[in-house]
Amino acid sequence: MSYLLDANSYIQAKNTHYRMGFCPGFWDWLDSAYDAGKISSVSLVYKELADYGDELSRWAKDRPNHFLPVDDSNTQRTFIQIAAFVMDLPLPKQTEKIRFLDGADPWLIAKACATRQTVVTHEVLVPPTSQKIKIPNICQQFNVPYISAFDLLDTLNAKLLLGTHS
Repeated sequence: MSYLLDANSYIQAKNTHYRMGFCPGFWDWLDSAYDAGKISSVSLVYKELADYGDELSRWAKDRPNHFLPVDDSNTQRTFIQIAAFVMDLPLPKQTEKIRFLDGADPWLIAKACATRQTVVTHEVLVPPTSQKIKIPNICQQFNVPYISAFDLLDTLNAKLLLGTHS
């Protein structure tokens, strides 16, 4: 099984538990997990990360191959189905629906659905009355498995060991 990471999996890692300065092992692990064919993401997540202008942007720009294109016909067809589903939701407001569809999230879900991968996100399910659209809710609707980044580390038996990094 392989996994597609949401932007927040990278961003929260950089901002909290796995800051690049004191936990380079996490970032090394991402490289090795990618090399082993276990993880990747999509080109729209790359754009979100690369356009931010910080150390994570530089990291992403050094690894464009970690981010898959979404222009294949299966992903495109699934995106159209996701967009139709989102636009037909009674809630939230139209502006939130458009915000969601303009981002990387629906493409991440569409790619995962088309390629039978699992989405990795820190987002959690929200009730149908929510004013936000969240990845787990759309994944659930389209039978796409999803897990947290912490569950990913457990599932892939990641070992972040102290080493000789300086």
